[in-house]
Amino acid sequence: MKLAVFATLVAVAAAFAPASQIKQRSTALNAVGKQKLQYVPCISTDDLPAPGSATSGVAGGLAICIAVDPAGKVYALGDKCPPVNQPLSFGNVNDDGTIQDPVLGTKFSLKTGEVVGNWCPAGIGKLIGGLFDPVGVPVYPVKAKGKTVEVQVDVNYKANFEANYWSGLLDAQGKANGKYY
Repeated sequence: MKLAVFATLVAVAAAFAPASQIKQRSTALNAVGKQKLQYVPCISTDDLPAPGSATSGVAGGLAICIAVDPAGKVYALGDKCPPVNQPLSFGNVNDDGTIQDPVLGTKFSLKTGEVVGNWCPAGIGKLIGGLFDPVGVPVYPVKAKGKTVEVQVDVNYKANFEANYWSGLLDAQGKANGKYY
């Protein structure tokens, strides 16, 4: 029984382990088009969470975590918690200027997105976190405009990320370039 539990834990850890040590280049390095930063609507001001909590929204096709610190200041961060991409918006906003991953326990700075303190200190995070280097989350400028909370994002990010997606792969119509007739 102990061997079965150990084998299961090893299999789970292997599933989350990186395939290679080569780091993936950022979208900016792979970009086909130019970066275009602009403020886009994310959530209504009526949907702002109470101080000390967070909610999620979408801006320019990106998942965004809108966090409000206990003093009432609003922050925008990427809503994907590394290393397993659970929503950061489910986390706790703390008095020390951080938001804490609800599953693995990592704290991220609301201002910089960098890891604050220990990487993946809680529960299964100790096992999974050991397989990955600590990495922060992106932060975005945020402002209120009328009844909308706007976040400044690269509106070409999603298109640039997907630009080379079809290269060398056959789509549903059997073409390798992803273009339609």
